Amino acid sequence: MNLATMRARVRRDLRDEDPENERWSDDELDRHIGRAVQELSLAAPLEDTADLTATPGSRDLDVSSLADRVVIEAVEYPTGRYPACYVPFSLWGSTLTLLTDCAPQSAGTVRVYYGRLHTLDATTSTIPSRLEDVVATGAAAYAALEWANFAVNRLNAGGDDVWRRYLTWGQEQLARFHQALARSGRRAAVRARRLYTPATPPAGESPLHA
Repeated sequence: MNLATMRARVRRDLRDEDPENERWSDDELDRHIGRAVQELSLAAPLEDTADLTATPGSRDLDVSSLADRVVIEAVEYPTGRYPACYVPFSLWGSTLTLLTDCAPQSAGTVRVYYGRLHTLDATTSTIPSRLEDVVATGAAAYAALEWANFAVNRLNAGGDDVWRRYLTWGQEQLARFHQALARSGRRAAVRARRLYTPATPPAGESPLHA
């Protein structure tokens, strides 16, 4: 999957495959595809991890380097243990604060589990194959609704009521898109609450002084 393939899929859904009589330009469809990808990313972001370095004596970490961050799911500190040691945290702007009794005493690694925006461009895609149709549905819906709004007061070769057909179809597709996002979103996923429970260190040992 890449942007050109997705664009062709959207044109097929819109029945706009005649290159001599296209209702939508490539740029217009790319804009609608981008909007659908962004909405998908907010509902079901791409899962990623990043290793940051703690500042001795401080619980705060700068997470501004996490490109296209949507949500932070969990924070592991210290790393390399089994079971993994997840700690509670708070987030304000680009500052992540470890909610621990003691601040880190060394420049150890803090692993952040987070979700970020999906990528769909000329060469690559991070969208799971099972969600490609969801993006196509959303993009086609936005394209149809925009065209209906544009054409409502204009003479159309397809008849005076063609804008209404696009409006109705676009609204139906948009409802399907939002339903699919609700089913596929991170809030609907089954997650083990154990992931968020800090591991208990051995007796007499603090995880922050390891």
